Amino acid sequence: MIGDYFVFDGVAHPFNANLKNAFGRPGEMFINHLYAFHSALTPDGETVLPAEEWMRQWPAADMHEMVYDQSDTDMLVAMPLPLTDLFKDGLSPWEECVELASRDPERTVFWGTVNPLEGRRALDEMERQVGEFNAKAFKFYNVRYDYGKPFPWRMDDEQIAFPIFEKAQELGIDLIGVHKGVPLGPQPIEATQTWDMDGCAAAFPDINFVIFHVGLPFIDETCWQLIRHPNLYASLAATINFCVRAPRMFAEIIGKLLFWCGEDKIIYGSEAPIFHPQWALRAFRDFQIPQDLCDGYGYPQLTDQAKRKILGENLLKLHGMDVAEVTGRLGRPQVHG
Repeated sequence: MIGDYFVFDGVAHPFNANLKNAFGRPGEMFINHLYAFHSALTPDGETVLPAEEWMRQWPAADMHEMVYDQSDTDMLVAMPLPLTDLFKDGLSPWEECVELASRDPERTVFWGTVNPLEGRRALDEMERQVGEFNAKAFKFYNVRYDYGKPFPWRMDDEQIAFPIFEKAQELGIDLIGVHKGVPLGPQPIEATQTWDMDGCAAAFPDINFVIFHVGLPFIDETCWQLIRHPNLYASLAATINFCVRAPRMFAEIIGKLLFWCGEDKIIYGSEAPIFHPQWALRAFRDFQIPQDLCDGYGYPQLTDQAKRKILGENLLKLHGMDVAEVTGRLGRPQVHG
């Protein structure tokens, strides 16, 4: 906990960010862009790793130490990346995420991932990840590649996406995340837009869909979708880290989300190891929206109750977990401050 806020980190990736893991220039671009986030958004006074130290394979042990031993995080989602057409192992292999989750199964949740363009193979892989490795949700990427050429697919595609969602429901999964916005490497920006979220949300009302990175730079469009579809949620992953480097920009982002969809539909994610979790947690704990933005745009203030929900309670509920039971079972870890 940080203060009395239970912290459930919605995304950490055990990257294999060694450039030798990349299939050529497109994959190298992707890794370089991730490192640029690390070097540009880590605030003054915090550790910025040299490229040669950050661009490496991050084993599960290192991720566990960073998230649990060095920050006030109580629970974590170990989240893979399925970019097997850009990287030899997908960049964050699901097998490594299983290893991370197995180190502390009471606290770490494994989300699975597949490539929906692979059809039957993807459906079979979903069965394996749920049945053998206890995947609790799935995370998808709408842009795939072959020899550097992008192959986008949409979340409202009845032939590609809908069979995946139907399979998830068959397996008892009602939580699905998708990378939106934040185009990296060779991703065409139009394929990261959120236009397809209306169709999947309406077609599968019993599935909760999480729009990762709040769809930046399409924040306004995302807000209009969040307010209209009760099963759409927004993750602050790769967004909460602006609260130190660009606090007024972050105030506008969180203010818009609170204005349009409210505090119950926003979840926290650290994006470790792109960013160390602790400095952003400290900053968010103390963050207030400037009063002139509240007065000028009608933004609600970021209250203690809102912070508590965003940092942990909302994601616990999305996983069907009782907040009081989980916090009581795990106890109150030492506060790092």
